Amino acid sequence: MSGDLGLFWGQLFRKPDQVVALAPSSRALAEEMVATLDPRRGPVIELGAGTGRITRAILARGFAPDQVHAVEMNPAFCDNLRTRFAGLNVHCLSAADVGGLALRGAQAVVSGLPLLSMPLALQHAILAGSFAHLDPGAPFIQFTYGPRPPVRAELRASLGLTWTKSAKIWGNLPPARVYRFCQPDRRPME
Repeated sequence: MSGDLGLFWGQLFRKPDQVVALAPSSRALAEEMVATLDPRRGPVIELGAGTGRITRAILARGFAPDQVHAVEMNPAFCDNLRTRFAGLNVHCLSAADVGGLALRGAQAVVSGLPLLSMPLALQHAILAGSFAHLDPGAPFIQFTYGPRPPVRAELRASLGLTWTKSAKIWGNLPPARVYRFCQPDRRPME
């Protein structure tokens, strides 16, 4: 775990525009993020995989590495993920380009991205691209430290999103909540 923290802090100082958190997600947060995932229901896309804390939690639920598609734009994190999790599908690209992945029928998108700190157009590209891979009703799972949903209101309205939220996760620094956003009225992909 100390290797994770060293890699994380090193990238935070080298590339502060790519790493905006002060520490990797806690085990408690990672477990809540993946609590509803089931390896029998298809692949999972993870956005902002970082040092792999949430990746590890996904795999611990019984997923084979080839069922997980980790999207990460930081090359050092990508190399670390490939080394640490043999067989994992690591896509070294911006989450804004997630819509271009050749994958359909994912059961969920799990995001560790700081969505609220992003411009609205970037948030839209990430969410629209993510929902293109999901069946109607499948969740986009996102955590936040703040008191409001981590997707801007105008974007929630334009995409027709509904959501649920978890209890506060006190075992994370800072404490966080997990939101599960769905597009229940979207038509299935042809």
